Amino acid sequence: MLALLLALLAQRQTQSFDHGWRFHLGDVPGANAVPFDDTAWRTLDLPHDWSIEGEFSEQNPAGVAGGALPGGVGWYRKTFTVPARDSGKVVFVEFDGVYRNSEVWINGQYLGKRPYGYSSFRYELTPNVRFGAGRNVIAVRVDNSQQPNSRWYSGSGIYRHVRLVTSDPMHVAQWGTYITTPVVSVDSSHVTIRTSLRNERQVEQPIVLSTVVYDSAGREVAAVSTMGRIPGDSVAELVQDLTVSRPVLWSVERPYLYRAVSRVRCGNRLCDTYTTPFGVRSFVFRADSGFFLNGRPVKIRGVCLHHDLGALGAAVNTRAIERQLQIMRAMGVNALRTSHNPPAPELLDLTDRMGFIVMDEAFDMWKKEKTPYDYHLDWDAWHVRDLSDMVLRDRNHASVFIWSIGNEVMEQWNNGDSTAAPIARELAGIVRALDPTRPITQAANNGSPQNPVFHAGALDLLGHNYHHEVWADFPTQYPGAKFIITDSTAAASINSPPTASPSITHHTRRTADRSRPRMAGSLPTTTVARFGVRCTKNRCGCSSAIRSFRGSSSGRASTTWASPRPTSGRRAAPTSA
Repeated sequence: MLALLLALLAQRQTQSFDHGWRFHLGDVPGANAVPFDDTAWRTLDLPHDWSIEGEFSEQNPAGVAGGALPGGVGWYRKTFTVPARDSGKVVFVEFDGVYRNSEVWINGQYLGKRPYGYSSFRYELTPNVRFGAGRNVIAVRVDNSQQPNSRWYSGSGIYRHVRLVTSDPMHVAQWGTYITTPVVSVDSSHVTIRTSLRNERQVEQPIVLSTVVYDSAGREVAAVSTMGRIPGDSVAELVQDLTVSRPVLWSVERPYLYRAVSRVRCGNRLCDTYTTPFGVRSFVFRADSGFFLNGRPVKIRGVCLHHDLGALGAAVNTRAIERQLQIMRAMGVNALRTSHNPPAPELLDLTDRMGFIVMDEAFDMWKKEKTPYDYHLDWDAWHVRDLSDMVLRDRNHASVFIWSIGNEVMEQWNNGDSTAAPIARELAGIVRALDPTRPITQAANNGSPQNPVFHAGALDLLGHNYHHEVWADFPTQYPGAKFIITDSTAAASINSPPTASPSITHHTRRTADRSRPRMAGSLPTTTVARFGVRCTKNRCGCSSAIRSFRGSSSGRASTTWASPRPTSGRRAAPTSA
């Protein structure tokens, strides 16, 4: 019993860090200091979006496109303890996303800044944390005051989940596994697992890495063990190969998932355990016949999905995201694009389990701005880190099939732009170095044959937005190229329930037509729960409009758009999720 207890204490522990924060809207000098008195601050649990709690006004700097809601600066503080028994461990805090310009302190020690509001990140607390009865204070300053910085509703604050992770100094690194299935057949699948191991001790550590693959019922289907020696204060990668006999293939109809459990032993002691869900599937995009999943042709019938949850705001709510996906599935959707940023991890967990094809998108702009205070200000210092972290975090998700390195970037519009092609090549190179198994696209709304991004030689799929009248010209303009419609016009109505018709839109049904076999599919612009704001004189209001599709007497999708009524300067009451 004692040996079991010691083994459990030695392993990784991940606990929610969402509960019991104190919050203050407005900047407060000295709020990062441990002795600071925050007893008058509001107590809340994360995730939290302070903008949705504010007053609608067309005078708010975010503008109507940004939700007509206030931004500003907010502070969060949390007091916590770490048990004395963990004094030999390393301690991390993990943030799934903070909008935006977050800065973090532990016990008054500055840990760093993360400008991009959609990146997941973590900091190590170990050097400054107090173990035992000592009080620890973590402080987070969030600055969303410079606006407009977005073309949609962003929300403000720590709007995604936070975790506290404790582990042995010898452990699997953050996002430290990478699982691929290079050979797949109905008889067997070759599975390659690359595991990055971090040794935070100063001396070399001999280890044994044992990896077991379990099916969805928890039965062991493959296992492998590898010995290694990890130098002190370093990260090393071990590569393991396994074979899964008669695999159940992940598909849209049957999204079957396996689990790889990695166990790191240091001598006779279990140092770390790390679990990675994954799917076994094969796919290919063909220039002459579109998209094939597990050898079968599949038309991608997708939508572009922004990250907010309508009247609920931007704070992550897993059930609300699941509800969105259920509504879209009832409409016939089998794919989505994360417009136009890395999504919450919960979304990809759901698309893995529910069977959606995902285009995972990194940026809405590159070096050239779309709004005065957007990501172009942070591009030079942060784009490599932010793109790399997205790929590292998301590359084991079975539902992710395409990487998008940008949306309608301004560099596309000047045929002589000398920056467009180099940026596209740089971004594609970053992605391919971390994951060469998925195609790369960039969504362009300039369908000109001279588009410099299309001619960069960086893209595996040419992504095209709107202008369906030129789609037929693509095969002759770009002979041998593969392309996908990354955004198209939704034929929409909110006058009928979302289950009224299994069809998506007229344009999407055109893409699915067998007369266009080269086209892999289409992702019409946002279908469900995009946060909308309408302002009239002295009045602004919000809606969580569902664009649903219904058949008409002609057999085509209706193109009616019903505008929501504005509310009287207050946010709409949250709907049940």
